[in-house]
Amino acid sequence: MSVAEPRRIVLFRHAKADWPEVTDHERPLAERGRTDAAVAGRRLADTGIPFDLALCSTATRTRETWKLAVHELPHRPKTVYEERIYDASPGELIALLNETPDDARDVVLIGHNPGIQGLADVLAGTAEGDARERMNRRGFPAAAFAVLSFDGSWKSLEPSVAKLTDYWAPSE
Repeated sequence: MSVAEPRRIVLFRHAKADWPEVTDHERPLAERGRTDAAVAGRRLADTGIPFDLALCSTATRTRETWKLAVHELPHRPKTVYEERIYDASPGELIALLNETPDDARDVVLIGHNPGIQGLADVLAGTAEGDARERMNRRGFPAAAFAVLSFDGSWKSLEPSVAKLTDYWAPSE
């Protein structure tokens, strides 16, 4: 693929987690989270984005979210479970995305707040329609996702280079 073709990144926050007596990394999804993850997967399918790659945190709740969401997609992208996503800052997530091979055009990153929301804010130099206003009003609740597009290679991804093209949250 040419680096001149626009790339898309979907920043997907894990669904609602439960609070059992386990470490934060091992927290599973709550019942509502399991339902919302499947709904988010259907909404991701509705975008028509043919994901080439999924980058997913190794935390239990993100892995469970992705497992439920990906079943709703028309095809399953290659999935890489990446421990660096857990508790990552926006800058750390940009550094990780900068490592993405250029043959991947459309990437979904399944992670955690505040990193996911911060990354959406940092990357979005512009926005289509009311996507930014809806994201700012709602924040980034569990199972929400933002779709951003940018031109260039993954190595060129940096603050303000992307356009926020869509935003969705379970109650939208």
